[in-house]
Amino acid sequence: MEQRVSLITLGVADVGRARTFYEGLGWRGQEVSGTVFFQAGGLALVLWGRDELARDGGIDEERAGGFGGVALAQNVRSPEEVDAVVAAAEGAGATVTRPPATTFYGGYAGYFTDPDGHVWEIAHNPGFTLAEDGSLILPDFGAL
Repeated sequence: MEQRVSLITLGVADVGRARTFYEGLGWRGQEVSGTVFFQAGGLALVLWGRDELARDGGIDEERAGGFGGVALAQNVRSPEEVDAVVAAAEGAGATVTRPPATTFYGGYAGYFTDPDGHVWEIAHNPGFTLAEDGSLILPDFGAL
């Protein structure tokens, strides 16, 4: 697993309210399918409904002792790399909460939690560009 974070997703109670807050800080958001993406240097900050994020990650809030509402993500270059990283994480002691599979957005992703319950998504998203150094570059969603 490369030592980098591609996205930080915040599970929020009200996506519109959260977007207004971040845009009030001068950030420029792009809304796509109920999520809001902000380019933040070489990574992205994503706002998504807390319940949707927990459901997407296969997180059972009661079993996990309460979901913290934050997921870290690493985007990789292929579906095969998703499989390899999730398998390596499981081998290192992670709990796979959603095995790698095709996603609703046409990509491929899986989720795991580390030994302290922190949620990670490993994803291949063909719509997102990864620079040679692994930096994530969001597309212009308005142009799609």
